Amino acid sequence: MVRRSLATLPAVACLALLLTSCTSFPGGPYAGADTGPAPAPSSSSSSSATPEPAAAQPAPSVDELTAQYVAVRLDAMTLQQKVASMFIVRAPGVDGPAWQATVSSRGLGGLILMGDNVPATPEELAALTAGVSSGGAGLAPLIAIDEEGGDVTRLPYDGFAGADTLSAEPESSTQDAFTGRSELLAASGVSVNFGVVADVTADPSSFMFSRVLGGDASAASPRVAAAVAGENGRVFSTLKHFPGHGETTGDSHSSVPQSDVDLGGWRARDAPSFQAGIDAGAELVMFGHLAYTPVDAQPASLSATWHSVLRDELGFTGVTVTDDMGMLEASGIPEYANPDENAIRAVAAGNDLLLYVTPGDVDAMIAAVVGAVESGRIDAAIIDDAVTRDLELRRELWLRQHPELSF
Repeated sequence: MVRRSLATLPAVACLALLLTSCTSFPGGPYAGADTGPAPAPSSSSSSSATPEPAAAQPAPSVDELTAQYVAVRLDAMTLQQKVASMFIVRAPGVDGPAWQATVSSRGLGGLILMGDNVPATPEELAALTAGVSSGGAGLAPLIAIDEEGGDVTRLPYDGFAGADTLSAEPESSTQDAFTGRSELLAASGVSVNFGVVADVTADPSSFMFSRVLGGDASAASPRVAAAVAGENGRVFSTLKHFPGHGETTGDSHSSVPQSDVDLGGWRARDAPSFQAGIDAGAELVMFGHLAYTPVDAQPASLSATWHSVLRDELGFTGVTVTDDMGMLEASGIPEYANPDENAIRAVAAGNDLLLYVTPGDVDAMIAAVVGAVESGRIDAAIIDDAVTRDLELRRELWLRQHPELSF
């Protein structure tokens, strides 16, 4: 996030930026300033003495103000509101009021758009997305889409190259394509692109083959970084599908693909492209429903171990999101047949956002996670950490959408 000074910010802008007032937060952003009447000089003071000028205090940065804003917002939220804000769901069709109702009725974190949500022009889509708000100043809902290009293209007007072409072209072509694509998304009101594939595979039989930016780490990594650089400042970039499909067999849309690669092998083959995207500034990482059995028999999306690897080894500090949670149910594996249990396990593992293309009973899943926190199965700190990261992202989005507050 760009750090900006508040030294010359008008009071009215400060009021808008901090939701209610410049002193809404503990201590206030200008804590320490002398706001009361000056004390009378002592009898021993010289009436002609010139007071020493007060030492200039550094103005708080936008990052610091965001942290203050998020802390206060989080403190004001109920557990149910916190959990609901972790859900990203789909509202079918192109019914703008229905989109808004889907988000506002439960306080969800945002929407995922699929092909049936996208009208013929960016102007029409922009009109729909503009009607979706979080119901209050200061935060914007996330509007997400899978716009990889090539095989996975939701926008009918996206003519930019996909990985099937870019993997054989110079890295600059990848950056150019994702710059153009992100400009289309931003103009359409989309704020999150689940579009940077960091998986690597050279296997033509893999369902990921035409979607990867390189067949190995050396080929994929610079192109992943270029894709993130192309999107920077326009939409939030998402790396997927961590920890990487690699040489797994099977399609995670209908199974839980397995790999017998251990952590050392993963570090050499699959980690570099994710590391490259993280170093380039990707704001989100999507967890895949696939299992590296020597590391954890559970799918990575339900694995606290893999979340620790991402945070501790790769140094990722941004937002994590699951792949579509309905894919677990679609696997046909009895262990993943219960959507409420899947939601509980996904949150407990460390996911900040849960994604649902076919939402099912969202209220029941929210209630299940709330119940798991109340029973002690999920530590409340996990929720607070996740929602803090989510709110920071949504706050940054809101500030991007209000350039009049730039200073």
